[in-house]
Amino acid sequence: MGLATQDAIKQLSNLMDQMDESLRGTFQNVHQGYKNETLARFLRAREGNVSKAHKMLMDSLNWRIQNEIDNILTKPIVPADLYRAIRDSQLIGLSGYSKEGLPVFALGVGLSSFDKASVHYYVQSHIQINEYRDRVVLPGACEKYGKKVVSCLKILDMTGLKLSALSQIKLMTMISTVDDLNYPEKTETYYIVNAPYIFSTCWKVVKPLLQDRTRKKIKVLQGCGREELLKIMDYDSLPHFCKFERSGSGSGSSHYSTDSSQNCFSLDHPFHQQLYNFIKHQASNLDRIGPIKLGSFHVDVPGPDPHGTELQIVKTIESEFNKFVSDGNNVNGVTRSVSGLKIGNN
Repeated sequence: MGLATQDAIKQLSNLMDQMDESLRGTFQNVHQGYKNETLARFLRAREGNVSKAHKMLMDSLNWRIQNEIDNILTKPIVPADLYRAIRDSQLIGLSGYSKEGLPVFALGVGLSSFDKASVHYYVQSHIQINEYRDRVVLPGACEKYGKKVVSCLKILDMTGLKLSALSQIKLMTMISTVDDLNYPEKTETYYIVNAPYIFSTCWKVVKPLLQDRTRKKIKVLQGCGREELLKIMDYDSLPHFCKFERSGSGSGSSHYSTDSSQNCFSLDHPFHQQLYNFIKHQASNLDRIGPIKLGSFHVDVPGPDPHGTELQIVKTIESEFNKFVSDGNNVNGVTRSVSGLKIGNN
């Protein structure tokens, strides 16, 4: 694996010093005062190749300008009922911090339905969480823990995962592409918990197919992963789905039936309340004529990055799931009907 050496960082820094003045503001929003760490992230994403990392970073900055990403935290999703529906169908939240001060983000992979709004709303919401993480959560962690914090941990809950989830692969690919091309190397480790039989079976085949850099980031834990996760975070920082073992092999729908203020996926959770109020406050600070307009904030999603960490995970699992079905397996009542599912680039 190519390394982000000091020499490579210096070379990339010299190239970035030549950027057009119009890109400097958005670059500041990206690095938040940690320029070298940001350059190192893009270098690692391109295996230490300076010219490729430079192109990747410049493409990302231009994407931010063209899509007004610097202003996305002034674009609340309204009305509130629509935002609540998105939160109920795109399960993600901040559950706490590791003992090292890294933010812990939880994702409900198996039970995210992505069926309550248009694709554009889900992409907008995802980018808003990314930007809030980078501009508010990570700087806050630096201040809270008195140290440099530039990455996070992700815990992926596979409760309820079925082959029918492949119907959402296109949207998952779009989101993964946004992350891989514009927010590379922001996740230090992915912890997979509550993996059902279908995932465990495919994972044995998927793991060797991933790039070494990607494979080292992923840890599949037994059950809800509580015992292993408690080695790196306190109990209060565990996501709600890791605080108790699941009984049986059902869909897991009752797995999230807890106090909504304790469920980090819920709009009632403190993280989402703070995020939504922050965006509404930023919007109110703008000089507006009339009320906030309804409608999603459209973002152009570039073609997939074949070297991207998250895209590798999505695409490889999709391929192996299809093979699993085409071999005649019947899991959770879903058979060959999903075999041969393809993903578009936009």
